[in-house]
Amino acid sequence: MMKNTKKELVFLRTFAMTTALGILTFASVAFKQSGNQKFGTIDVERINIVEKDGTTKMVITNVAEFPNGQDSINNREVNIKRKKRAGMLFFNEDGIECGGLIYDGKKKENGHSSGLSLTFDKYDGDQAMQLLHTDTKRNGEQSSRSSLSFNDLPENATQSNVARAWEELDAIKDKKIWKETYNKYAQKGILGITKRLELGNLGKGRPNGLFLYDDDGNMRAMFCIDSGNKVRLEMYDPEGNKVSSWPTNK
Repeated sequence: MMKNTKKELVFLRTFAMTTALGILTFASVAFKQSGNQKFGTIDVERINIVEKDGTTKMVITNVAEFPNGQDSINNREVNIKRKKRAGMLFFNEDGIECGGLIYDGKKKENGHSSGLSLTFDKYDGDQAMQLLHTDTKRNGEQSSRSSLSFNDLPENATQSNVARAWEELDAIKDKKIWKETYNKYAQKGILGITKRLELGNLGKGRPNGLFLYDDDGNMRAMFCIDSGNKVRLEMYDPEGNKVSSWPTNK
C-alpha cells in the first residue's frame, strides 16, 4: 500500500512539473514572437498611440469617440465645446494637445457642407498654423475656399486660460459688457488670434494669392490674381486705404 502511494506521489509531481514547464514554454513562444504583427483589415472606432509610460501622443478616432470634454487625456481636460468629428489629435512630450486633423461633409435639405482642417498649435495654446478647406452649397449657391494661414497668439493664451475666459463670456448676455470683458482678456494677453500671413484661394470671383497682415491683423499687402484674372500687387495703410498698386493705371 505504501509503495503504491509513493508511486502515485511521484507520478503526480512529475505530471505537475511537466505541465508547468509546458505552460511556460507556450507562454514564452506566444509572447516573444520576433518581428511586427501583420494584419489585413482592421475595423476600429478609436486608437490611442501611447508611450511606454502611458502618455497619449496621438488619438485616431471616429465621430462618436472624438474627445470633446467628456474625456480626460493625460490628466488634462480637453476642449468641452469642440464639435465631434472624425480625425486625429496630436499631443506633445508634456501630454498637451498640440494640433490635429479633422474633417466632415454631408448633404443638407438645401445643399451640402464639407470641410477639412489641419492645425499645429502654439505650446499649450491654439493654432499657430492652419490648413483649411470649406465647401458649402445653399439654395443653389456654392462657395469653396482653401487657405494656409500663419497666426500670432497672445503670450498668456494657454488652453486652460482661454477655456475659463470663454466660460465667463458665454454667460454674459449684455453685448456691451461682453465686449468690455473680451477686451479685458485681450489686454491681458489671453484672447485674440492675429492672422499674419495667408496663402489662399478665397473662392470664385474673389482674389487668389498671398495676403500679408500687420501686428493688429490689418491686411497691408496682397499679391494676387483678381476676379478679372489680372495680376495685382497692392499695399494698404492700417485703415485699409490703398496706398500703392501694380500695375499702375494708365
